[in-house]
Amino acid sequence: MNVIYNSSKQVANGHELLPSLISFKPRVEVAGDDMRSAFTLIMVDPDAPSPSDPYLREYLHWMVTDIPGTTDASFGKEIMSYESPKPHIGIHRYVFVLFKQRGRQTVRLSSSSSSSSRANFNTRHFSLSLSLSLSVFISIYL
Repeated sequence: MNVIYNSSKQVANGHELLPSLISFKPRVEVAGDDMRSAFTLIMVDPDAPSPSDPYLREYLHWMVTDIPGTTDASFGKEIMSYESPKPHIGIHRYVFVLFKQRGRQTVRLSSSSSSSSRANFNTRHFSLSLSLSLSVFISIYL
């Protein structure tokens, strides 16, 4: 998986980025064996609303499913639109997690545009409920 902001800034695990750099959704390239593979991408903030009191953890910033292998997230189905991170207190971690799917899946969240469905998201429970297998993750700081 490659995460690229502003068409040129490729991020790697542990990079610290400025909020202005990530205001628009990144291009996320997915490897995979072939286009028959399908992947789910999740971006969360485990430190919301603040690292010292993360009572909204995990906060879901983005979810895309059914991404064909060897393409990028724009070829998938956006379940939760990208919400630009805006940390108010402290340095936050933002985690991109890519899961390999067993096949094409129907994924529904309670309300794909409301902030209430974004707060207290649980990546682990979500992945277990759909039998997703972890492929890779990247954690950045803001």
